[in-house]
Amino acid sequence: MTIATILETRSGDVFTCRGDDSVMDAIAMLSEKRIGALPVMADGKVAGIFSERDVIYCLQKDGSEILNAPVSSAMTAPAITISSDTGALSALSLMSKRRIRHLPVVDGDKLVGFVSIGDLVKYRIDKIESEAAAMRDYIQSV
Repeated sequence: MTIATILETRSGDVFTCRGDDSVMDAIAMLSEKRIGALPVMADGKVAGIFSERDVIYCLQKDGSEILNAPVSSAMTAPAITISSDTGALSALSLMSKRRIRHLPVVDGDKLVGFVSIGDLVKYRIDKIESEAAAMRDYIQSV
């Protein structure tokens, strides 16, 4: 299964912010939307990622002054991205190897989606449960 297939099953917008937005505004969006990360956009392209981890790291390093700073000073950049034709297991492997929880999905230079490790784990669990059900059905039919 590809990332495109996973994106087809999801509803809702991909929320983003800009590098010149304040850290406080980005934190407010994370809280309001109950999400863990935002792609940071610049000139229509993904410039970085701003996540809950970035909030913690920048607060520890710079104190509360960082809240008025631009997101570009606190984001993780460059962003690690995948394309929509990436396999789900390849994306999960990349997330595990790089110790990240969110991946922007980019085709060409255009942001087409955003997946979290939760999306990919759900896909894996659904697949395992489906295979187990097929195995049970086969065993019962023999």
